[in-house]
Amino acid sequence: MLKKYFLLFSLFCIADNFVQAQLYSIVIKGGHVIDPKNKIDGMMDIAIKGDTIIRVAKNIDSKDATQVVDAHGLYITPGLIDIHTHDFYGNNPDQYLMDATAAIVPDGFTFRVGVTTVVDAGSSGWRTFPLFKEQTIDRSQTRVLAFLNIVGAGMRGGAYEQNTNDMDPQMAAYVAKEYKNYIVGFKVAHFEAAKWIPVDSAVEAGKLTNMPVMVDFGGDDTHPPLSIQELFFNHLRAGDIYTHTFTELKRRDPIVDTTTRTLKPFVLAAQQKGIVFDVGFGGASFDFRQAIPALKSGFYPNSISTDLHTGSMNAAMKNMLNIMSMFLAMGMDLPNVIQASTWNPAKEIQHTELGNLSVGSVADIAILNVRKGDFGYWDRLGYKIKGKQRLECDMTIRAGKIVYDLNGITNPEVTGNIQ
Repeated sequence: MLKKYFLLFSLFCIADNFVQAQLYSIVIKGGHVIDPKNKIDGMMDIAIKGDTIIRVAKNIDSKDATQVVDAHGLYITPGLIDIHTHDFYGNNPDQYLMDATAAIVPDGFTFRVGVTTVVDAGSSGWRTFPLFKEQTIDRSQTRVLAFLNIVGAGMRGGAYEQNTNDMDPQMAAYVAKEYKNYIVGFKVAHFEAAKWIPVDSAVEAGKLTNMPVMVDFGGDDTHPPLSIQELFFNHLRAGDIYTHTFTELKRRDPIVDTTTRTLKPFVLAAQQKGIVFDVGFGGASFDFRQAIPALKSGFYPNSISTDLHTGSMNAAMKNMLNIMSMFLAMGMDLPNVIQASTWNPAKEIQHTELGNLSVGSVADIAILNVRKGDFGYWDRLGYKIKGKQRLECDMTIRAGKIVYDLNGITNPEVTGNIQ
């Protein structure tokens, strides 16, 4: 019996030494790499050790790897970054997106579409962020960052989000500094009065912390909306983010003139100034009547995002890859779509360690298939366009671990024994 245990122990040690002796934990072979930061758009292999990318080269020997991923016919990109989501899930049906049932649990909706990082867009405020961190950030495999709502309560809904006495730039800045590893900026949303108080308060917090502001801009339907031209040039700074770029609602000033159906000329000037334009598709914040004329004028969004919550994900929006596919159908090419979903958002949130496949970077990777066929895309009003390709996720790697493998393209797929 002693000899038997000694033999088993010896075999275990040999296997353990073999794993440790391998140069790479994962090698991804034969895929087409698109890495906008490093201007790579071609066939490359990628080697991972632990949680880090340690080599990107034309041909990496797979015998030196513990696991090999067959990516032939697929695209390898940085893990997608969705900078407009709502992840403050809770048990309160009478609240909107703060500690509420309308928010989502990130891990259930990220990895299956290649997303490795989400940024919650103002669900929590300076008073409620610690609870959000405890409930969501600390319990998620997905990297969860946050724009802090300028309203202390966050997106509780209704009158709570109209309370200007709860908009405290100093407290918002204090909390952002205290949680600087998680908070990336400040959010303005859902304010109905025709006043600049929320925007100016958020920008003040942004100045105190050197962080950007994301603005969901609009009022109610009882008065003309505030001017986006004034917003861009008199209130926001370069690097501040205008989300819901392509919406057409009565309570918002649109980027495309609704009479002439042409892009307002100051919009391009604002983008050149440094205003960041984000998609933020949502449940009611995207119209082809805005997007198609804008793209035809040469105006492309800086970043693609979902505005993911339970009210948007099963309607026209669906998920990150569906929106990316939609922009392919509207004329953006694949490298630009990938850039707007990886490197651009990384820069926008001032986390340039993300959104790229540089040697030394964390191994957050999406492996995508471009499926050919006849596909349909629609907006909130049911307007439809056709496309010939759709992006699908075959694999997601988060911090060097395979967290989603649709078609079993890893060898060996399981490293342990299945009983």
